[in-house]
Amino acid sequence: MTQLPSPDKPLKIGTRGSPLALAQAHETRDRLADAFGLPETAFEIVTILTTGDRIQDRALKELGGKGLFTREIEADLLAGRIDIAVHSMKDMPVLQPEGLLLDCYLPREDVRDAFVSPTARALSDLPDGAVVGTSSLRRRAQLLNRRPDLQVVEFRGNVQTRLRKLSEGVATCTFLAMAGLNRLHRSDVPATPIDPDDMLPAVAQGAIGIERRAGDTRTAALLDAIHDHATAERLAAERALLAALDGSCETPIAGLATVTGGTLRLRGQVLRPDGSTAIADDRACPVADAPDMAREMAAHLLQQAGPGFFDWRG
Repeated sequence: MTQLPSPDKPLKIGTRGSPLALAQAHETRDRLADAFGLPETAFEIVTILTTGDRIQDRALKELGGKGLFTREIEADLLAGRIDIAVHSMKDMPVLQPEGLLLDCYLPREDVRDAFVSPTARALSDLPDGAVVGTSSLRRRAQLLNRRPDLQVVEFRGNVQTRLRKLSEGVATCTFLAMAGLNRLHRSDVPATPIDPDDMLPAVAQGAIGIERRAGDTRTAALLDAIHDHATAERLAAERALLAALDGSCETPIAGLATVTGGTLRLRGQVLRPDGSTAIADDRACPVADAPDMAREMAAHLLQQAGPGFFDWRG
């Protein structure tokens, strides 16, 4: 029988310290507590400062892309200072450090991006030359592909920081993930969801992943009780696409999988960083074949893109 955590020996949950990261860690704790009838005191939330959180005055592409929000947390996990790590899956590299496994996902939230502005309801409402704030190369490229007249400025920080910058007039609008707003219960934010047909989201957007040590069978048994298989099916396809495209925070890539019955539909998109060109693909197959189909899609997209497609011009 699996040894359960207790107030005397709590399961240590590692997370970033932002309000959204803490909300995700609390959701993980609450799901585990409910699954095993445990009190909150059987778990300890451990906040860890990451490079991405510490350095706020530089673009993510200058700091090394994906891994900026995970390295320190994974180091503590490997060292045994925490038992599990809770991550936003869109921040996760496609490969984990040796000795760590990422095989537990919570039910996925809303995958859509949100248009956020105190003065406009949609991208089409913005006047020529409007200033848009975003730190996402994907969103930047998608925006400039549709509206090359826009001025895009760097907009780092958590949800609260970006909303404050909007109120200060740094930009006319920004874009957030609907999942984050929902998890923070921020219905007060002037946000308009964007249909994926209009703005395909980041790979794994809206999904929470829980990482553990490879040999920790006790923790594996605990996490199995809260693992969402439907989310895992979708992310297996999306992350296979990202891996085959060699995606990072330095490459504008979007991808979304949906499942109906036993069929998985995968949409993928690559863009030049300046938004001048966008290439998309849309395929379907049985769920079991989805990772192979994703790799085939990636090869097709890269063939269409040609050498130097992702070269940064901004």
